[in-house]
Amino acid sequence: MLNILILGLGQCGNRILDAVNHEAFGRGGTFAKYYSRQKFPATVKTIAINTAINDLKGLEYTLAKDRLHVPHLHGVGANRTVGKQVFNENKEMILSEIDKRGTFDLIFIFTSTAGGSGSSFAPLLVEELKKTYTAPIICIAVLPFREEGSIFLQNTAFCLRELIDMKPGGVLLVDNQYLKKYAGDIKSAYDRINITTARRVLFLIEALNSEMLMVTDLGDLKTVMNGGVGVGTMGFYEASKDSNIKSTILGSFKPSGLLFPANVYTDGARAMLIIKGDKKYLDLDLITKTVEELSRDVGQVFKGVLVKKERPKVLSLFTLNSVPELDKLYAAAADAIRFEMDKRDKSKKQLNTAFSHIDDLEPIY
Repeated sequence: MLNILILGLGQCGNRILDAVNHEAFGRGGTFAKYYSRQKFPATVKTIAINTAINDLKGLEYTLAKDRLHVPHLHGVGANRTVGKQVFNENKEMILSEIDKRGTFDLIFIFTSTAGGSGSSFAPLLVEELKKTYTAPIICIAVLPFREEGSIFLQNTAFCLRELIDMKPGGVLLVDNQYLKKYAGDIKSAYDRINITTARRVLFLIEALNSEMLMVTDLGDLKTVMNGGVGVGTMGFYEASKDSNIKSTILGSFKPSGLLFPANVYTDGARAMLIIKGDKKYLDLDLITKTVEELSRDVGQVFKGVLVKKERPKVLSLFTLNSVPELDKLYAAAADAIRFEMDKRDKSKKQLNTAFSHIDDLEPIY
């Protein structure tokens, strides 16, 4: 049985964590959170960490003991400089709360790259956790809607760079902008993205902790996450009535199933496929042949087959050799920073011009 820690940082990370707990409670109704009967597929400990106490209060399925308020008024106001200072001032408290949960085989960190608490805490927390734990640390990093504003874009640019520089076990990207087209309005998009991400993480945990016909394990996950630039994403596909297992596997590579825009055939470095379904749907020879074909395009592909009495589902996890979409994001972030600098300079000049009218004058009373 694997020991797994899931940390949700800031508002976004808290909400994805809450969605994980929702799924683990089996959607047991309004009062489910008051009963410690989560049905995780492994030994899972969760902690929601935030400077904004109202965000923590708004969680519906995360137990009170699993909510850690880091005191700083009501949040850090999307200011990563302030967030880093708050983290360092409260570092011992945060690490002590994590240490109480025991030892771990795998650690997940959920965070937005764009806000204040999560984006400032995440790189620093990875750095600290690596000093204490040998468990791989997988960061699920959420990119913002591009219309959210220049501060969120610049936060994303610097957070992601710092996060990758800290060399966690891997960074899996979730792109709100990309997924919005599959969810309609922003509120629906947030809800769908949170629950989608939660379900994929739980799918992965279940597979790593189960007996399989074809086995993939924590060692394979480490190898996959070490591929390419250490950045990747996840895909998913559920078989329709007429799908065979090959089309189901290939369906998880389709853009509509990915959490981040990528051409996994041209940009993929390594991959892991986890196939779950009833034995009657699982043609092992066809699975092996399909994976061999994919390996020629994507690189090393690990496969695991989990037998469950249900229609086949496939979770795919990729690392990438190149990430063209990030070039666009960083270019947009650079433009946003320059725009803010120009606005600040113009405002300062206008203010100095206004003040110049009284340069040679003194007040008269």
